[in-house]
Amino acid sequence: MKRKHILLSAVLFPAVMAFAQQYGGMWIPTELNEKEMKDLGMKISAKQIFDPSKPSIKDAVVQFNGGCTAEIISPQGLLLTNHHCGFGQIQQHSTVKNDYLSDGFWAKDMNGELPNPGVTVDFIADIKEVTAQVLAGTQNLDDKASQELIDKNIEAVKATFKLDPWQKVVVKPMYYGNKYYAYLIETYKDIRLVGAPPQSIGKFGSDTDNWVWPRHTGDFSMFRIYADKDNKPAEYSKDNIPYKPKYFLPVSIKDKQENDFTFVFGFPGRTTEYLPAIAVEKVMNETDPTMIAVREVALKTLDEKMRTDAETHLKYAAKYASVANYWKKWIGEVEGLKKSDAVGKKKAYEQMLITKNPKIKPTLEELNRLYTEQARFTLNKAFYSETVRNAETLTLANYFYNYLQAAEAGKMDAKTADNFKSRLAGIYQNYDGELDAKVTAKLLALYANKTQQQFLPAGFDQYKNENTNLSTIEKWSKNSVITGRGTLNGATTNSDIDKVFADQNALVKNLKSDPLMKLFTDFRQTYMKTTDAQFTDYQNQIDVLQKKYMAQQMETDKDRVFFPDANSTLRVTYGKVKGSEPRDAVSYGYQTHVAGIMEKYVPGDYEFDVPKKLIQLYNTKDYGIYKDKTGDVPVNFTATNHTTGGNSGSPALDANGNLIGLNFDRQWEGTMSDINFDPRFSRNIMVDTKYILFIIDKYADAKWLIKEMKIVK
Repeated sequence: MKRKHILLSAVLFPAVMAFAQQYGGMWIPTELNEKEMKDLGMKISAKQIFDPSKPSIKDAVVQFNGGCTAEIISPQGLLLTNHHCGFGQIQQHSTVKNDYLSDGFWAKDMNGELPNPGVTVDFIADIKEVTAQVLAGTQNLDDKASQELIDKNIEAVKATFKLDPWQKVVVKPMYYGNKYYAYLIETYKDIRLVGAPPQSIGKFGSDTDNWVWPRHTGDFSMFRIYADKDNKPAEYSKDNIPYKPKYFLPVSIKDKQENDFTFVFGFPGRTTEYLPAIAVEKVMNETDPTMIAVREVALKTLDEKMRTDAETHLKYAAKYASVANYWKKWIGEVEGLKKSDAVGKKKAYEQMLITKNPKIKPTLEELNRLYTEQARFTLNKAFYSETVRNAETLTLANYFYNYLQAAEAGKMDAKTADNFKSRLAGIYQNYDGELDAKVTAKLLALYANKTQQQFLPAGFDQYKNENTNLSTIEKWSKNSVITGRGTLNGATTNSDIDKVFADQNALVKNLKSDPLMKLFTDFRQTYMKTTDAQFTDYQNQIDVLQKKYMAQQMETDKDRVFFPDANSTLRVTYGKVKGSEPRDAVSYGYQTHVAGIMEKYVPGDYEFDVPKKLIQLYNTKDYGIYKDKTGDVPVNFTATNHTTGGNSGSPALDANGNLIGLNFDRQWEGTMSDINFDPRFSRNIMVDTKYILFIIDKYADAKWLIKEMKIVK
């Protein structure tokens, strides 16, 4: 049997493994696959990466503001993360007079660093496996009773930790609930903005280059952690001092070579690597294509006006980018799943498991049945959700629907109403009712024509023609509070939202008679009746069975070292610096340079403009110590590290644990790695530390920051 497994592995994972890890992996840092890491070239030990008893690399890696990752790069708490991770804070400090987004921001000294109320960083002080405690007594219980006891046991586990005021314990399930881990977290709350390049560097390439390679983006920003006089977490105070870390990362400016070992340390968001073949097949052939189709219609409609109207372009640029982000990712995901034969590999793997353990066969048969029966509900859920999300008129109607329900249930107090107004005001700020009427008309027609009859509201056939839809929606929009064009109490929602909300009874009455609200109410209620509960019922059954299938995989495949799917907890992934050959006759190098920025340069363009000073540095070749063997400054590079959302801002480290780059994206052809990692196509994209230091030193003239760091030459 073992011999058969080895032969099958050779079929599934060919000679490409000579340069990369076999299964990818986002490893819990207390359970690193140290042997494979060292086989690939790592020089340090696993203990040097994570050691709760003494300083280690984990003490320099933090979760930034609950989402991204950041790392400490000086003995004075200097923090490095992505520009797009710090974008909100840079934007909040920007004014017409001091446009830090356009011009960049660089504090001249610590006194010039800017506070950011509400921003936090979390350190992971320790990780403990607590599976036995959490699952104690659950063996013979049904699913509901088992979960109730698990919840109770988790609270009991958390109560065993003696915590300081700035600490908390979070218990997280792994392997679909087959294991549990407790995380001891320390939170710092005084985080100040230190520096950021202009958007023309930090977002160079913007939408066009998103998810793609080659890339030339300086996606970084700098913050600093402050603490009280005892180096403990504290709320912002002018008396706080720079945090003295237990460990900070040395910054390497050594040249990179292809096949150099790298590892990335951070907080990846979500992956699903252990799904059965049927689930991947549904994503590839049904769910992703449906979501792509909806966004394609929305993006094309927006683009038509954005290209001809500068005001619309400005208003919708960020929104368009947000919609395009996952549209582009899903296209790459589908292509990658097909090209890597993800379904075929999983089917072969399932057959190998069944051969070794026949008990897995009925589990997979039941999963196949459940996914097949759930498919129509999954598809409609995706179709409905994407339609409401991308037709902003329906998005607004959804908000008002929720307001109506709360008001009629007597749950609309002043605080809740203020929350509604705040969220609505954010939408109206960049909402063009006439343009969105076109988007809504087209998406309703798409939904009416492509959705099975059983999921359509009564009479929904009337929305099959987009031109008729446009005429109807424009007529309804003119007098609708929802679109901000109709008045109530002498005001519109996008001119004086407080007046519109001043009389709750009048607003409720108005909404009940609004044709757009009636359209959306039928749309939503039909979805809830025909899809929501049915999808959830199947998903609950799938989740229970997936837990069993995960346990069976781990029990049966003794030759495989398993890692848990990402769930926003601290992880290590590793690989090698590597170019790629994603398509026939297409070959990419692993490194880009400043010369490539100038090749893409389009004066005045919002995506590809280049600051004058950077052009000057390029023309004079004033590169200092930051040029590589080519005589140019390296900008970005790719490697086979297994990353996903949440890894933005993660440190990329070399074999000795020195910082060599800052993770910020993945290569389009490998975005399927959330479901199926394939080292032939999966590449993460990083900003080179040489480019980061070059911008800080030569472009920003912030040499005082360079002096804080430990530079490895």
